[in-house]
Formats: sequence, structure tokens, C-alpha cells
Amino acid sequence: MEITSHIIDTPPRDAATVLVLRQGHEGLEVLMLKRHSDSKDLGGVFVFPGGKRDEADGTPEALATLQQDLGHLHAQLGEPELQTEHAASLFVAALREAQEECGLQIQASDLQAWSRWITPRMPSLMSKRFDTRFFLARAPHSQTAVQDNHETTEVLWSTPRNALIQYWQGTIVLAPPQIMSLSHLSLFQSVEEAMQDAAQRTPPVILPEPFDQDGMRVICYPGDPRHPVLQRALPGPTRLHFRNKRFEPEGGLQALLHGPA
Repeated sequence: MEITSHIIDTPPRDAATVLVLRQGHEGLEVLMLKRHSDSKDLGGVFVFPGGKRDEADGTPEALATLQQDLGHLHAQLGEPELQTEHAASLFVAALREAQEECGLQIQASDLQAWSRWITPRMPSLMSKRFDTRFFLARAPHSQTAVQDNHETTEVLWSTPRNALIQYWQGTIVLAPPQIMSLSHLSLFQSVEEAMQDAAQRTPPVILPEPFDQDGMRVICYPGDPRHPVLQRALPGPTRLHFRNKRFEPEGGLQALLHGPA
């Protein structure tokens, strides 16, 4: 994992990511896909299914496939400045990406807006900027997630806690949005609990603020003393440090698992 310091001045592109959830023997499980090692961005990293919004996602034909009230979907995002159709197109993008990347046909009624991540001008790991809406989704019954063997090469179902432990042990590689999202998800024991929590609040806007300290990249989040937004957007740590060739919080693994350091 190589850290970059280049600045990107182009506006972030709209994108959608889906955290597909199912109930397992140890509690809530989330689906992750390993990106192809030859990928330009995040090669070999485990991510949630997702990708950029296409113009075709906003056509009347595409919006009709949602079979949902577009105003209700718009309200989920908590972004009144967006046009209703544009907001709904992000749901289309989420459903399309889930089908393309792991073969799951999810219904719009099983999606719930959860968070919004905006890539900073100094992305650290990416070559482009994205304005990504993260959605929770119930895993469809009687369907099996499979990698596409093009963009993704492996499927992993795991509890958020176990995924973070595997990351800490070096078994899997994660990027900061996945680390922080898994830390947040580890608070919930069931799919319904997570979905209900998301439905009761406006998705937080997370604009990471990277900076270098003592030759080390640090990424801070809302609520951190170095972040311009004083109110926390996420539970858990407010900053990650790049050391030991990975991103770590102060307090180590227990900080991600919401336990004592």
C-alpha cells in the first residue's frame, strides 16, 4: 500500500457503495470483495461492492426499475440540494454495481442510505476523487455472491469484528473507509438493528482531512481536533496513522472494536 501526496483539483464524481448484510451464526456479517491485484487503485484491498454513477442510471427507464417513490428515496440521503431524480439515480447505481460486481440482485426496498464519504483533494491512496453514498442492504435470500474475476478475485463474508481482527493480523488489507465503516458496523448484532439505526438518522458526511506528521500520513475525521468539523460523524477513533505499512488508530485494534486500549 503506497501513500501518495498528489493534489486533485477536479470535482469528486458521484458514486455508490453497498454494504450487503446477512445474519450469521456469530451475528451480523458483511460482504467484502478483494480487488484485483492489478487494479490501478486499491489493488489487493478488500472493499464493499460499488462504483461510480453512470449517466444511464438517471434515465426514466432506469429510475422506473426502482419501483419506489422517488421522493422517499431522495429524503433518505438527507441532501435537499440534489434533484429528486439525481438522488434516485444513486440508488440505481448502488443496485447496478452490486449486480455487476458480485451477482446479487437487490431490490431498492432493501437499501438504506447510511453514510456519505467524499474523497479529499489529497486522497492518499486514490488517483481520483469520489462523492460516494454508502448504503446498507439486506442480502437477497437464495442468492450467492460471486466475484467477477475481472475487478474482483475473492468473496469474503465476515462479521465486522472478525474482519478487523484479520486486518490487524495481516490476513487481509483494508483502506480507511472500510476500516472506519467496519468499526461502526461492529456496534450492531443484527441486520435489523443496523438497518433501523440508519433509518433513524441523516447519513453523516465524512470528508477525511489528511496531513503529514513526523513523516507519517495521518487521516482525521469529524470530531478530531485537527478537523474543521467539530461534531463527530462516526463512533470509534477520530484519526488513523499510517505506520507498519497500514492505517492504525491510536489505541490499536481495541479502539476499532470500541474496547479499552
